[in-house]
Amino acid sequence: MITLGVLASGSGTNLQAILDAAAKGTLQARIAVVIANVASAQALDRARAAGVEALVVPHKAYPDRESFDAALVAALRERGVDLVVLAGFMRLVTPVLLDAFPMRIVNVHPALLPAFPGVRAQQQAFDYGVRIAGCTVHFVDRGTDTGPIIAQAAVPVLDDDDEPALRARILAEEHALLPKVLQWIAEGRVRVEPAVAPGEGRAGRVRVRVRSG
Repeated sequence: MITLGVLASGSGTNLQAILDAAAKGTLQARIAVVIANVASAQALDRARAAGVEALVVPHKAYPDRESFDAALVAALRERGVDLVVLAGFMRLVTPVLLDAFPMRIVNVHPALLPAFPGVRAQQQAFDYGVRIAGCTVHFVDRGTDTGPIIAQAAVPVLDDDDEPALRARILAEEHALLPKVLQWIAEGRVRVEPAVAPGEGRAGRVRVRVRSG
């Protein structure tokens, strides 16, 4: 069993999917704390309803991103967190947090990365006219949605779609995929290893291997 710390900023529907999976036993994890950077985040109410510690660490109380992340690291370490999950956390993380939990921070993004990184990914996909959209669960690195991909789920873009409809279908896939990936990590099935650049015989970017269950 792994110990999770979840960072959130908003409604917390992906957090709810994690809480529900843990309650059903399909995710063998203990959620030690849910931390929000704004006191009004509904994710805090979801945590309290599930009997999970809900903590507000307001980013505006800190002079810069690094000191805010240092406060997050202290709170997470104090609670014995093994893996950090970004569930609608609307802050760019700094090396302070990344170095404290190297390849132990997981994010869910509403696009099939590397396509459409950053904000409003669903609208980007819709505006571009793609026929297949989806979501990605990946480890977080120092780039914007550039970390090693663990798993993806595809969603067709229908002829009569609008952006809200596409967003809702992608979100449903996020709710299914994120707890599944966290369970793979809990089972020790996910491994990060160097990727060898073709023809160069040296390590390039890292990649993720998922062992079949």
